[in-house]
Amino acid sequence: MTVMLWGVPTEPPMAMVARALTARGADVVVVDPQSLAGAAVDVVLSGAGPGRPGGRLAGVIRTCGRSVELERVTAAYLRPVEPDVVPGLDPAERGRARQVHDTLLSFTEVADAMGGCRLANPLSAMASNTSKPYQAQLIAGHGFYTPATLVSDDPDEVLGFVDRHRGAVYKSTSGIRSVVTAFDPARDTGRLDRLRWCPVQFQEHLDGPDVRVHVVGDRALAVLADSAAVDYRYARLQVGADARLRPYALGDGIAERCVALAADLGLPFAGVDLKLLPDGRVACFEVNPSPGFSWYETATGLPIAAAVADWLLTPAG
Repeated sequence: MTVMLWGVPTEPPMAMVARALTARGADVVVVDPQSLAGAAVDVVLSGAGPGRPGGRLAGVIRTCGRSVELERVTAAYLRPVEPDVVPGLDPAERGRARQVHDTLLSFTEVADAMGGCRLANPLSAMASNTSKPYQAQLIAGHGFYTPATLVSDDPDEVLGFVDRHRGAVYKSTSGIRSVVTAFDPARDTGRLDRLRWCPVQFQEHLDGPDVRVHVVGDRALAVLADSAAVDYRYARLQVGADARLRPYALGDGIAERCVALAADLGLPFAGVDLKLLPDGRVACFEVNPSPGFSWYETATGLPIAAAVADWLLTPAG
């Protein structure tokens, strides 16, 4: 049986999972976005149709000198890169890479239901993170506190929100990474007229330590970030010193709620961003559908890559 890794092989999360799989004796096929123009994927779905929900998924992937039958692919870890942003491809190569990318994407969308292939994670399931306000509604259904939020292009509305909540932070509305920044009236009020070109998400400013929970199947591995920064990922930029990370023991059923939330979103592997509020409530900002976990594992020693490898190698069902 074979585990497919679709992503940049030198990227730390992908490389760490690959090493963990190799240490367990797994057969691994790597699909490198840089080499996708020279790869080929054939997918055959037979026997399914109206009134016939069953069917057979077959085909083959040829990449980097290997040819692997898709029926042998029992699991996949997905961190693909769109062909349009892969450097060094000429227009013809980019077109071929797009064809292979889209065919492989189609395979991963049906591989679980049709072939029992474990996926971390289907790209369709990752879509909930493309709108943080939408995902926040799903998060609230699992008992987490979600901060008061305003998405607006109206300067007066924003100033009223900041006043009501005695401060605010702003960040990206989509799944694209941004630096969470505290609203500074002296610096930012004069820039609010720019909102007419692009609405921005504002949230109430919450106090308390940040916790990142990596959910892998039914496991939850938590890291507490000790920092005075608004966004601990950019602590050196904001406060001049890196955040200090340490393993954290989740309590009061929080781990179970994180696992249930990730499962409800269809994400076997997820990064859940929490904040522990002074009054005992637990706020959840978002669920990252493809967490870049390498920093957390390197800093704390938590076996996140090993947990992902073990999940990928566990038989489905």
